[in-house]
This record gives sequence, C-alpha cells and structure tokens, in this order.
Amino acid sequence: MRYRRVGSSDLQASVIGLGAINFGNPSRIPDAADSARVIHAALDAGINFIDTAEAYTDGESERHLGLALRGRRNEAIIASKFKLSDYPDGDERIGRSVRDRIMLSVEASLRRLQTDHIDLYQIHHPEPTIAHEEILEPLGELVERGKVRYIGECNYSAWRHAQSNAVADARGWPRMVSAQSYYNVLRRQVEPELLPFCTANDIGFIPYRPLATGFLTGKYRPGDPPRPGRKSLAKLAEDPHARAVLDGLLSFAESRGRTLTELAFAWLLAHPALCSVIAGAMTEEQVRTNAAASAWEMTKAERDEVDEIARWDGSGEEVEEPGRHSIPVTIR
Repeated sequence: MRYRRVGSSDLQASVIGLGAINFGNPSRIPDAADSARVIHAALDAGINFIDTAEAYTDGESERHLGLALRGRRNEAIIASKFKLSDYPDGDERIGRSVRDRIMLSVEASLRRLQTDHIDLYQIHHPEPTIAHEEILEPLGELVERGKVRYIGECNYSAWRHAQSNAVADARGWPRMVSAQSYYNVLRRQVEPELLPFCTANDIGFIPYRPLATGFLTGKYRPGDPPRPGRKSLAKLAEDPHARAVLDGLLSFAESRGRTLTELAFAWLLAHPALCSVIAGAMTEEQVRTNAAASAWEMTKAERDEVDEIARWDGSGEEVEEPGRHSIPVTIR
C-alpha cells in the first residue's frame, strides 16, 4: 500500500481508502460483526483511511466503526462528516445555532466512534446561506481542544473553498486541508477548477464514487434490474455513450493485464492532488481487491490515453451537491 499526505496536514493516508457507508445499513451490512470483518481486512491490507458520516444510517456506520476499532484505533485515520441541514425526516436541533449544531454533532460522533478525537472532520454539504465565520469558528475551537485534528469540506466548488481559506486566514483559524467531491473517469466536473485549485493550494483531494456506483466494474448491463438506491447505475447502463466508453476502457485495461477496477483507481491516483480514493466494500475479498489496485502507478501517457477514450464534452451535473436545505427556520 502506498500513502500520501492529506493536503497540508501531517496525516499519511493510504491511497485506497475505505468508504463506510455500507456499515449499519439494513440492506447492505446490518451486522456489526460483519462490518468489523471488512474493517479489519482493510487495516490488515494497509488501508488506514476510513471515511464515514453521522448521516450514514443515522449514525450506525460510525457505531459499527467504533466497535470494530476497539484495540486498533491507532491504526486508522477516521474521517467523518457533519450536516447543518438537509434532514428530510426532521431534525431535533430546530432552533439551535450553527455552533450548537456542530458541537452536538461532534459529541455524538465521538460517542459512537468510541474515540476522543476525529482525525478529519468535514462539512458534508455546502451551506449557501451560512457565513463561513459561523462554520469555521466552532471548528477551530474543536481543533484547539483536540477533539478534531484537521477540518475539511465535501462538495464545495473551488471559489467557496477559497472564500473559506480567506476567512480562516483573516481570523487566525485553521484552514480546511481537504476537499471531497464526486469524481471518476465518467464524471469529471472537478477538473476545470477544483483540482487545479487543490494542487496549487496544497489541499488534499478525496474522490468518492470512483467506480460510478459500480458501473466501472463492468458487471452491469443494459436491462439489468436497478439495485436499491442506485438509479444512476441503471441510467449509465442504458446510456450508449457510457457503454461505449466502458467498452473502450475494458479493452485498454485488458491489454495491460489489468481490471476495470484497477484502471479506475489508477487513473484517479495519477493526479497529484489526490490523497486517497474512497472505495466502498461489502466483503473482505472486495477490500483486498481494492487494496491491490494501488499497485498500478499509471504513467502520464497511459492517463492521457484513458482521457481520450473517456473524452468529456463539458456537460452534465455541477461540481457542488448542496443538499436540500430543508429546514424552514433560521439556525443562526
């Protein structure tokens, strides 16, 4: 396993990370013992970066992770996330300030994770109506108190992260050291601005959905029944352009004795801003397969060839995924 520094922090993360969204999910891995086996397989394979969130099955992912890391906490870099809004089923924090919401979230996460600190604490979605100061001040306090080592963001555009940096610098608060966003060979909206921004400013970039919710494994074909919660997978399977790209990528991988999974990870890791690719896993074998993919260090020429196969026309979704912002009352 190879390791890279997360932005300007001193965290040395495995280039293949473990996404914890499956843990505690009744339709994926409901049993904590099964989650523990997957997590232990990841640690044994050298994967130390584990990404979870309070929103993953109402905290069950964090709880499973906390149970699994008993006696092995020092082997893992825990990255978790908090939300300030976007609770479609209601939120017991109605009327609470931004600061209170962050403090309540971190304490609940620490309890579930059974730890006294979170290595990387990230805001899960942008909050367009909330000033950066209201978010950064309590996060800086958490860093000062040792409950959080570093802070980061998810789904920010480059300009929003730049604004956050400017506020942090002006007020003497910690900068966000990482940016997590949706990125794979078929979904490349971060390339024009966000990735160059991260490279220029020593911000660790962490891509999620590296396999396009499973499409880039090559297992799913047109007409396959959609998996629960995977509408985008069914959409890709029926898209002629995506299918043509997939066939081209498969030929490229096979010509080099590689798998599509290895290609998807190696292509991402060929970018210098990337520190760890978040890869979900349902089994111990999947973890070992993901870990082995780190061995392919793709050359620039190889990455350029993949770029040509998966040429992007600039269309599609935006960089930011801001959530629903469904709470109708002020939270200041």
